[in-house]
Amino acid sequence: MQTIHQFTKGPSQLRQDLHKTLGQVIRIPSPLLDHLLVAALSGGHALIEGIPGIGKTLLARCLAKALGGTCKRIQFTNDLLPTDILGTSVWRQDRGKFVFFPGPLFANIVLADEINRTSPRTLSSLLEAMEEGTVSLDGRTLELPQPFLVLATLNPMEFHGTFEMPEAAIDRFLLRLKLDYPSCENEVELYLGRGGSVEAIAPLIHCEDWEQLQGLVPKVRILEPVALYAHRIVSATRSHPAIRLGASPRAGVSWIQASKARALLMGRDYVLPDDLKDLAIPCLAHRLHTRDRGEAGPFLEEILGEIPIEA
Repeated sequence: MQTIHQFTKGPSQLRQDLHKTLGQVIRIPSPLLDHLLVAALSGGHALIEGIPGIGKTLLARCLAKALGGTCKRIQFTNDLLPTDILGTSVWRQDRGKFVFFPGPLFANIVLADEINRTSPRTLSSLLEAMEEGTVSLDGRTLELPQPFLVLATLNPMEFHGTFEMPEAAIDRFLLRLKLDYPSCENEVELYLGRGGSVEAIAPLIHCEDWEQLQGLVPKVRILEPVALYAHRIVSATRSHPAIRLGASPRAGVSWIQASKARALLMGRDYVLPDDLKDLAIPCLAHRLHTRDRGEAGPFLEEILGEIPIEA
């Protein structure tokens, strides 16, 4: 059996090993996996857009297994209650007291499937967990397992029985990613039964190592010229004629945080403009609001092309 990843090899070696390990079970684009690792190291969360049946649940389970964490899935529906995801206290006659039974939110990686199907009340419970790492229940504040990563999914083709995601909820996600159909070669391999199983994945690190990696992210340096370049892009989103509401300061801070995690995964202790450019659309596009209510990605690409890297 594969041994636990040597933490001394560093984040970049972990990234390579993770690509190789998960590639034996599930075929996903390398940039998407890198972005999920960025979310895991940044302490942020990811919103994945894609139709059912393309491997989102398998991806979450594989990632959790490789990072040494637990994984649980929540299928969001219209009638889902906050206690269904948080847990509930049940009276135990033999103990003479209420005993708390934790819900599926108590895991290191939580797959929130079709998050836009749940009611605002249940969604607010999830948002508290994402923001604070805690949940409030029966007048108590309970700590969630750490590290804690939410991978939420949206079905872009199904609107019946869904709720429109509030802007505040969308803003809680560090990244918004898209998972498309697999390539012809990869899909044929699935037909031939050549895919592996989650059980075949051995943990590369422990949760304690995962937390240590998260602690390294704030230590990654960003020089003032690079920070000024980021600000010029954020500022440009606020004055672009096609964008009604530009990026907030919190969006800019989240973008920098994600770029630090990417630099760490690439084996550097400093941020480059390339880190910012790679994560601009995943970090910023879903936080922008266009005048025609369309996608902000093309306008953000336009801004990136117009603003030179030189400060």
